[in-house]
Amino acid sequence: MDLSDLIERNAAFTPEKMAIIFGGENQSYAGLHSRIECTARALKAELGISRGDRIAILSLNRPDYLVLLYACARLGAMLVPLNWRLAVAEQLFILSDASVKVLVLEQAFAEVLPALEQRLPGTSIIGLDLSPPRGFALDTLLTRARGDGRNPHVDLSCPLLIVYTSGTTGRPKGAVLRQEALLWNGVMSQHMHSLTCGDHVLTVLPFFHVGGLNIQTTPALHQGATVSIHPRFTPDATLATIARDRPSLTVLVPATMQALIEHPDWATTDLSPLKAISTGSTIVPPHLIERFVARGVPVLQVYGSTETCPVAIYTRLGGDLSRAGSTGLPGLCCEASVIDDAGNELPPGTPGEIVVRGPNVFHEYWGNEEATREALRDGWYRTGDIAHRDDEGYFWVHDRKKNLIISGGENIYAAEVERVLLEHPDVAECGVIGRPDPRWDEVPVAYVIRRSGCTVEAHELRAHVLQQLARFKVPRDIIFVDDLPRTALGKVQHFMLRQLELPGSSSQGDAL
Repeated sequence: MDLSDLIERNAAFTPEKMAIIFGGENQSYAGLHSRIECTARALKAELGISRGDRIAILSLNRPDYLVLLYACARLGAMLVPLNWRLAVAEQLFILSDASVKVLVLEQAFAEVLPALEQRLPGTSIIGLDLSPPRGFALDTLLTRARGDGRNPHVDLSCPLLIVYTSGTTGRPKGAVLRQEALLWNGVMSQHMHSLTCGDHVLTVLPFFHVGGLNIQTTPALHQGATVSIHPRFTPDATLATIARDRPSLTVLVPATMQALIEHPDWATTDLSPLKAISTGSTIVPPHLIERFVARGVPVLQVYGSTETCPVAIYTRLGGDLSRAGSTGLPGLCCEASVIDDAGNELPPGTPGEIVVRGPNVFHEYWGNEEATREALRDGWYRTGDIAHRDDEGYFWVHDRKKNLIISGGENIYAAEVERVLLEHPDVAECGVIGRPDPRWDEVPVAYVIRRSGCTVEAHELRAHVLQQLARFKVPRDIIFVDDLPRTALGKVQHFMLRQLELPGSSSQGDAL
């Protein structure tokens, strides 16, 4: 059995049931299964996709994103979702690191193609809404599909996703998730949301994050529910869909919750169809939860990461939601604990590092044994996040991963931005931290020491970073200093930088 069999079984039970709603591309379960099967046959017959091959996708949310996921499951291949907000240089690093055999992309992101042709000329191209100069249009490829669309020795133990997450060393790491991780993650989501085949999930978060893909979307399809897909989040479209199509569940991050609350239609939109919303990705401000609860919508919290697929700790619909600020209990199918630096479990009330173990946890970091050994110890995933538990086992998260900035739901590691800044010839040293921001939760801020005799300005450094990293990673402020706080070993003390009072906005950058 592989993960695509869940779609096939739902198609057998309820062939006419609507699986996906997406503009004019609505698909029944029978239609979804048929397209998955056809796509798998085409990939195998025309492009020689074998068990273990990597296929990347660079696209906004659309039904064929999910079709490709389950076609990969059928073939034993791995899908590599690319963040369309990244700079071309970042996307090329991932494509190269994963040794991608095929790139599937939308016309809107075709700017990667010239660089891809130069750096990775052997990569095949499939256009979702274009006929690439060197490659195939997807619909044309599907007309040539033949064969059985399956490879030997494929089962739930096969890797399915390589999701790249920004690394503390300045380069992203590819977390490998097996098919069984998505299966058990789905079981926990169904438990968390009381999710049944009668639910209607609205997905507005991007599929290139496990949150958009796996908190509700794939669990809903496994259960035989209906999923409405938006290409990307806009408050207008989200509120309009809630009013018109009456979904029962959706996932929002704090930045998107805030955008809905600030929208002129917030007060008049009927939210009663929503039996709950789920949120996470960062510590959720209580006032956002209160605004939804005041409208009669329960807010469920979920804690996890790319490495946990992501569902790991959560509050449950129908469960105890009275513990303000708690992210809940360990999930139905995994374990979570709080440990000290020596790996000893800590008693209730004592802060320590969250560790998670279970079938939803990632298998390895792609091609990075050292990072894998560091993160996975005796089956436990060391999250690096700090929390405590109460006497009844409920978790409260205190702080996030070391030097991680979460801006509008996007992860930014300080080391990644620092690496690029240090590549500028006029920069001697630097430290990057997150600054609270009312719209984006946090924005990156850089403290920079210029090399002796250099006069580089903030706008020049921002332009330098923008050449290599996504716009949301570009420091909003760049503050030039003579020294940086350090440990006895010379490492920059980021927590000390956070305590510094920021100067005026003379170096403020462009809006994100």
